[in-house]
Amino acid sequence: MHAFFIYRIVMRKKIMLLGSGELGKELTISLQRLGQHVIAVDNYDNAPAMQVAQQSEVINMLDGNALNEVINRHNPDIIVPEIEAIRTENLYEFERMGITIVPSAKAVNYTMNRKAIRDLAAIEVGVKTAPYRYADSLDSFRKAVQEIGIPCVVKPLMSSSGKGQSVIKHESDIDSAWHYALEGSRGDLMEVIVEGFISFDYEITLLTVTQKNGETLFCPPIGHRQERGDYQESWQPMAMQSEHLLEAQHMAKKVTEALSGYGIWGVEFFITKEGAYFSELSPRPHDTGMVTLAGTQNLSEFELHARAILGLPILEVKLEKNGASAVILADESNEHFPVISGIENALATPQSDIRIFGKPTTRKYRRMGVTLVSGSEEVDFYIAAAKEMASKVKIN
Repeated sequence: MHAFFIYRIVMRKKIMLLGSGELGKELTISLQRLGQHVIAVDNYDNAPAMQVAQQSEVINMLDGNALNEVINRHNPDIIVPEIEAIRTENLYEFERMGITIVPSAKAVNYTMNRKAIRDLAAIEVGVKTAPYRYADSLDSFRKAVQEIGIPCVVKPLMSSSGKGQSVIKHESDIDSAWHYALEGSRGDLMEVIVEGFISFDYEITLLTVTQKNGETLFCPPIGHRQERGDYQESWQPMAMQSEHLLEAQHMAKKVTEALSGYGIWGVEFFITKEGAYFSELSPRPHDTGMVTLAGTQNLSEFELHARAILGLPILEVKLEKNGASAVILADESNEHFPVISGIENALATPQSDIRIFGKPTTRKYRRMGVTLVSGSEEVDFYIAAAKEMASKVKIN
């Protein structure tokens, strides 16, 4: 009885998720397996994490007053931002009041805005990045493109899942790239970053775990393929030269230490023949890291994040087997709860699994689920198997 009482006092935390999509859903499940109480917040009802959390709230998280009200009313021990469209500057005050912000209020504010994180990485920390410029008007955008040169990459300063991203290959692409970036911007920040085009061999996500009482750990590198700015397949491990991996790990540690706090970080790199270039960073589980749900590691990215959030020890992260994931996309828009078919055919694949996210509506190309497959074969085998599985599932 005494031990159980101590557990209730010390270990049961009230955790508020700001953003409740598919990544938040898996994190909620991992937190609840450790006995936690989760409040899922998003701007629409019946979001994926809300379906498994103990409590939920629907607010506009860009409304500072609404955000303050819901936090004050629930008084959580820990706040975990899961998306970009949040009035993140308000979190500094809650951190000063003693609420833990994951990974930290500084990290959340810097990484929700590509300008802040890019300047920190390139100027303050001094890691290798592509050359870049910012623009907040069409005229300044044209000037930035001229200075960086064509081809170049355009991204909104605030967006997720590749929304608003494009590559300018010809001068005729400039105006359309500007308008597309603004359409894809999240929140009320109308500014873009123009990046020099790096001729890279491949991209990786290096999941990095910072701990309250432990050393920084790195997951085996994850490779991925993107389309329309969003990931389509990911696989683990990504075969790469050891010196390039060590360089990426060194950069990831420097940037996460500068941002402070603890949790899992999705740190993205371009890998060239000359080495690694820092690309972006997310202070939370990464969509490409859903491959870890296939059991490729001893702990999934969500289990790692949950342990780090709670200050629980993580002794090691090790590769258990090869694996891959592939996204299941909606074919069309539908305002009613989607119809799902083909799961039985997909799961006829050996050593496979599926996660259907439970999003209440669809739109064309919206990510609605993911297929998972793993084992002892070569990674390419599982990439093909995951893609084939995804093609058999229809959600519309």
